[in-house]
Amino acid sequence: MARVLFENRARAESFGAIAELYDRARPSYPPALVDALLSGGARSVVDVGCGTGIAATLLTARGCEVLGVEIDERMAEVARAKGLEVEVARFEDWDERGRRFDLLASGQAWHWIDPAAGTAKAAAILHEGARLGLFWNLGDPPEPGRERLAAIYERLEPELREYTALPDKHLHRTDETLAALGAAEWFAPAEVTRFEWSETYDTAGWVARVSTKSDHQMLPADRRERLLVAIGEGIDAVGGSFTMAQETVLVSAQRLPDAGA
Repeated sequence: MARVLFENRARAESFGAIAELYDRARPSYPPALVDALLSGGARSVVDVGCGTGIAATLLTARGCEVLGVEIDERMAEVARAKGLEVEVARFEDWDERGRRFDLLASGQAWHWIDPAAGTAKAAAILHEGARLGLFWNLGDPPEPGRERLAAIYERLEPELREYTALPDKHLHRTDETLAALGAAEWFAPAEVTRFEWSETYDTAGWVARVSTKSDHQMLPADRRERLLVAIGEGIDAVGGSFTMAQETVLVSAQRLPDAGA
């Protein structure tokens, strides 16, 4: 039986070695997502798995007081350089010191959290009526690049093709997230909202983005370099750039009053 993704700590904690590249190469999020996260008037936010602060920066710009929780000190240092406050800890074990928040946000990170323990921890640190907002960017390169890239993965690293290369859609584990929320007594039924947008990549930009994926980072250096060179050559062969339709998926739920309160 395949190991649950959050249990693969080598992958979960692989990003710190490339923290600066991650910050440059990973996409941001659409304004409509931020609107949705803040639609309830949240001001105090905890950003779980904040990484280099990509989402936290957007929330701070809207006037929120954001505290990041990040497992990797190297990622946290990049976020702190942006003026963000970050505490380094595994979220499930993080000492919140009695603090409570209006919103728990987590971008591209909740699949690294134990769903049951993470949901319980979220309930413990949110005010009644506060919201949990978990979100992921998904997208596929368009044809003919997608077909060419798929062939490259099939030839060089076939085990990467299905799950994280083309497309990203297996990483977000929406089903596991919804199941954990549904089994918990602390949250109202979760809602799933999708936001469509697009982003243009040139060869260097796409190679940088895929090189920050955890499964790519886990490859031996020589195999990773061989794959990235082939990807670059494949994009150059179809014009050197493409505009990719992206979808940001938000899973959100409201914190209920405690039973008997």
